[in-house]
Amino acid sequence: MTTLTSPPGTAAARRTAPPSPRTGRGGPRQGGTVLAVPALAWYLVFMVGPMLAIFVIAALHWPGMLQPVSFAGLGNVRTVLADPVFWDATRNTAVQLAVALPVMIACAYMLGYYVAQRPPGHRIIRYLLFVPGLISTPAKAMVFYAALSPDGLLNGALKGLGLGSLTDAWLASPSTALACLIALDVWSGIGFTAVLFAARLNSVPDELGEAAQLDGAGHWRTMWAIHFPVIRDYVGVVTMLQFLWTLFGSAQHVLLLTQGGPGTSSTTLSFLVYQKAFIAADLGYSQTVGVILFLAGLVGLLGIRRAFRQTY
Repeated sequence: MTTLTSPPGTAAARRTAPPSPRTGRGGPRQGGTVLAVPALAWYLVFMVGPMLAIFVIAALHWPGMLQPVSFAGLGNVRTVLADPVFWDATRNTAVQLAVALPVMIACAYMLGYYVAQRPPGHRIIRYLLFVPGLISTPAKAMVFYAALSPDGLLNGALKGLGLGSLTDAWLASPSTALACLIALDVWSGIGFTAVLFAARLNSVPDELGEAAQLDGAGHWRTMWAIHFPVIRDYVGVVTMLQFLWTLFGSAQHVLLLTQGGPGTSSTTLSFLVYQKAFIAADLGYSQTVGVILFLAGLVGLLGIRRAFRQTY
């Protein structure tokens, strides 16, 4: 019988073989750092750079892009704080966040919980929830304008039901213009947020819900007392995202539907930044409001993170 033996020195050669460059000391980390350089450079130039520019421009008196610039110091801050339009915009933004955010998150969570239970046609429901996200912002504004104009669908429905006394120029009334914008914010964000919640709830073990139902808990109690605490941190993340979108992204809805009016009844802080920069050509005022908006967003994120942190 023939036995196969390794050539002399093979074992020693294996033991003394140099380490592979891929597994050598510091190799993967150095490679990962090199790959991250383009992304870091992009972030510094197009994210950190504009953020620092906001603070610089806020200290300048700059009446237009091609106009001479002078140092204003805290003059812009005093001008902003003495302007009643700024306080109207602050109040409108606070009302917008206080109404739109809880309604959107609560409704989206309940809708996401329903979809996560896999009812008949749940796949189609997921696709339908994405529809508002597939429509461009001008198209959404046109839909709401068609529904809320004096001769629109809402007034027509009220007249058809014999409630003609309740009709109104919804977008042109100081008492309802902001409410219409809030309704658009909720409609735009609730479907996409519900899909996010449904995806997260699908990862929760089914045994939790089954055990709760065996103990006599209904869907309502299971939804809020069992599943909600499990994904509490994820609810905080989604709430922060919607908070930022509502705080900074509402300007486009205001611009397309109400232009901040009537008067200042629908002017928000984000729209005030646009209005002062591109209409009034007061860049110092605009970016001072931008700094205040940035600080408000930072405080809001910290508050939401603290409110939704896990307690166990």
